[in-house]
Amino acid sequence: MQPEPWPEPDPQVAAAIKTIYRRKQLPLAVQVRDMLGEVFGDEEFGDLFGVRGRPGFSPGRLMLVSVLQVAERLTDRQAAAMAGESLSWKYALGLALDDPGFDFSVLSEFRARVVAGGAEQLALDVLLAALAAKGLVKAGGRQRTDSTHVVSAVRDLNRLELAGESVRAAVEAIVAAVPGWFEQVFAVPGWSARYGRRIDSWRLPTAQSKRDQLAVDYGTDGLALVEAVYSPAAPVWLRQLAPVQTLRLVLLQNFLVSVDKQGRQVIRMRDADGDGLPPAPSRVASPYDTDTRWAAKGDDLFWNGYKVHISETCDDAVPHPEMGVRHLDRPNIITNVATTDATVPELVVAAAVHAALTGRCLVPGEHFVDSGYASADGERGPDSAPLAQRPAPCTSTGRH
Repeated sequence: MQPEPWPEPDPQVAAAIKTIYRRKQLPLAVQVRDMLGEVFGDEEFGDLFGVRGRPGFSPGRLMLVSVLQVAERLTDRQAAAMAGESLSWKYALGLALDDPGFDFSVLSEFRARVVAGGAEQLALDVLLAALAAKGLVKAGGRQRTDSTHVVSAVRDLNRLELAGESVRAAVEAIVAAVPGWFEQVFAVPGWSARYGRRIDSWRLPTAQSKRDQLAVDYGTDGLALVEAVYSPAAPVWLRQLAPVQTLRLVLLQNFLVSVDKQGRQVIRMRDADGDGLPPAPSRVASPYDTDTRWAAKGDDLFWNGYKVHISETCDDAVPHPEMGVRHLDRPNIITNVATTDATVPELVVAAAVHAALTGRCLVPGEHFVDSGYASADGERGPDSAPLAQRPAPCTSTGRH
């Protein structure tokens, strides 16, 4: 990918937009291009692309497409269609009137490259720098930070389903990695009957005694599978498969193994009250997303997923010099986004949020947080010094 300047808006597209929106508010995409210009330059994202293969679509313009896609709540197909059909998007991207745009699959590939390159925050950093240059955001003033829940894109599993699905996920990974090895070690028909399709409470027995026995079966199968993988006869790299490691963790967290008086191995599922369970921050909730966690907020909100903490400017309105009415001299701007698993308390995140704002030279004069966050006395950073006492790269200092 060779970085290059964005083309200027096509004259035909610009003329059409001027005619259509003569007495109307311009679309967001047009305003962004007019005010910020080439906001996401190719050189900012060029490192995320390979050096071989067919020439790719401009990464900077793909980032703008991604931002507009979120702003207008579009699917990948709809966003790609807008790039090829919408005059306002063509104007913002510098595409000719007859330019067909790009295939929708490019967007998912682009997001994968962004994640693989660890550049999730890069778009926000670049945008904030452009907004700061225009005077739309700056240090000082007021900002607020609050969190909301994000539901994970996996099924909610109870502990019995989790045990069965963890075994099933490990078996499928092993079969795909080393065809034929599993059949040499285990009787396939029995395993196929138990794990041939996903584990679902709708298909599990209703009697508690049968469910207890099924839990023992899942634990026994899982333990046998782990022992086989770790045996000297098994390929060494099998134990490095992520589903196998997840199965080991699920077994440790949910089962107890003991030896009876006859010397036989006994495995049973942990009792939450009698045996105890690991704390929620470390407890695996799904074999297909090992970071998702169960959490609660208040008395009526329970979810399995993550928590996102969003910081935003919130300055007071000021009197207009001519009209006398109060207005905002600049829009409210999101200045930081931090995503954690659902169990991370806001007390822990507050210091990281303020440190991120310091790194962007956007430390607020006043930082408003709700009661879930720490007080000024309790908020300390990684070096155990209060935030107000830690040196910052910017001259502004903030208070909570």
